[in-house]
Amino acid sequence: MPSMRQSYTVTVPEEPPATAFPFLKQEMRRKGSMSGSMLVSTFVGLLINQAKNSKSAQGLVGLKNLGNTCFMNSILQCLSNTQNLRDYCLHNSHRRDLNNNSRTNTALMQEFAKLIQNMWTSSSSEAVSPSEFRTQIQRYAPRFVRYSQQDAQEFLRFLLDGLHNEVNRVTVRPRGTADDFDHLPDEEKGRKMWSKYLEREDSKIVDLFVGQLKSSLTCRHCGFCSTVFDPFWDLSLPIAKTGYCEVSLMDCMRLFTKEDILDGDEKPMCSRCEVRRVCAKKFTIQKFPKILVLHLKRFSEGQRTGKLSTFVNFPVTDLDLREFASQSSTNAVYNLYAVSNHSGTTTGGHYTAYCRNPTSGEWYTFNDSRVTPMTSSHVCSSDGYVLFYELDEKLPGGRRPAL
Repeated sequence: MPSMRQSYTVTVPEEPPATAFPFLKQEMRRKGSMSGSMLVSTFVGLLINQAKNSKSAQGLVGLKNLGNTCFMNSILQCLSNTQNLRDYCLHNSHRRDLNNNSRTNTALMQEFAKLIQNMWTSSSSEAVSPSEFRTQIQRYAPRFVRYSQQDAQEFLRFLLDGLHNEVNRVTVRPRGTADDFDHLPDEEKGRKMWSKYLEREDSKIVDLFVGQLKSSLTCRHCGFCSTVFDPFWDLSLPIAKTGYCEVSLMDCMRLFTKEDILDGDEKPMCSRCEVRRVCAKKFTIQKFPKILVLHLKRFSEGQRTGKLSTFVNFPVTDLDLREFASQSSTNAVYNLYAVSNHSGTTTGGHYTAYCRNPTSGEWYTFNDSRVTPMTSSHVCSSDGYVLFYELDEKLPGGRRPAL
């Protein structure tokens, strides 16, 4: 990854702003006079110190590596810059959901919230240790106890699942019932299935990260089409092979939603023909989540030794996914705000994160304990692994879609 440098231009006024820095005014009185070079040096030093002091208040705090925990640090930084989730923790809104549930296992959400609060309110520019949080995620998912390198996307799934379970607004899940929605139009059937899902799984995590997929199965013999609606927390996209060193994210989305022909041993039962038939299967997105997590499948299926380093060109703004929507009127335009990167190989790799600060709108590189500014033009790279997009809810004219 190319090194990044940032230059700063400081314009020094004819007189230093002593009123803004009272201790500078006292220093000038004590020494009587200051040379021009000393004056410039002092003023620039004050600006740098002021920037350092405000750095931690803006969430620009690194995380200490506790031994091959760069995968964890990368995902935590992406979640820390997820504005709605950050505010959920900073405003202590999670406590209300924890108290309402009266659950005994709430330590993971509590430690996650403490860590986010520490990262955004700490008065120190020193890197924060996520050791207490790591203890709780290891208790929830013992697979992360080992000090070996882990997969960031798998970690994200376990973490979101754990957080959701502790702040789930549903305290008593209803018994499963075999409701028959097949006679309903697809749009109404999708709404019914989504409401049924929320009867069991309803949390702030679901509000943000969960969408709904529509799977259509069409019999090639009689033309009968059956549909199934399932929730999704992220989309794992195959990387398209085009014969070039670069593909687009839209190429990967089109490959994911490409119609597949199920034949041979894969032939499903057609409910109209009542025998196994050749069918066409296709995915569309019925409900787009507020936060869309896209996982680029860079690692070989069933083994961790192979990695695809194909450059996937993904947009930073205005990712328009309306062509993959089940309904034509759906708002599906997204803006990127975080990327979990994997560099190197599966045996000697390293995770970092690129995140857009929700307060300033500026992009930063998070490399464990180090935080450095970057430009948005360098966000897209061949190391991009897990992409975090936020739904742009503003419609033309500044209006927002009806809820």
